[in-house]
Amino acid sequence: MATGEELLRNHGLRVTRPRLAVLDVLTQGGHLEVDDITRQVRERLDSVSTQAVYDVLGALSRAGLARRIEPAGSAARFEARVGDNHHHLVCRSCGAIEDVDCDVSERPCIDPGTGHGFEVDEAEVTFWGLCPACQQERHADRVA
Repeated sequence: MATGEELLRNHGLRVTRPRLAVLDVLTQGGHLEVDDITRQVRERLDSVSTQAVYDVLGALSRAGLARRIEPAGSAARFEARVGDNHHHLVCRSCGAIEDVDCDVSERPCIDPGTGHGFEVDEAEVTFWGLCPACQQERHADRVA
């Protein structure tokens, strides 16, 4: 597995401490909001502005090292899982997000049909429902 420095260089990005820290936070997993990423980066570096984190996330996203997802009604989130065209499950109650593998290994795994003139390279699907914890809570509220 490539180091953060190698990933940045291989994608044409300068290696900086903020970029390495943000990349490290993202590779720990999850679907993180900018505030969460900023807090974790500040634990690694003494000082970094929220704007600097936004700038790094933009650069990482453009380079294909991060993916921005924006579930309706939620702040933008970022993840390091890129390039595989996976989808997401989002809990309507608590906002928890889980990855869902695409059911076809090629990108895109959903065909919009022809006639629009687009060269499609990715499909974004969001499944909505209730996570197991929120289902339990709803069930407990009904029983009580």
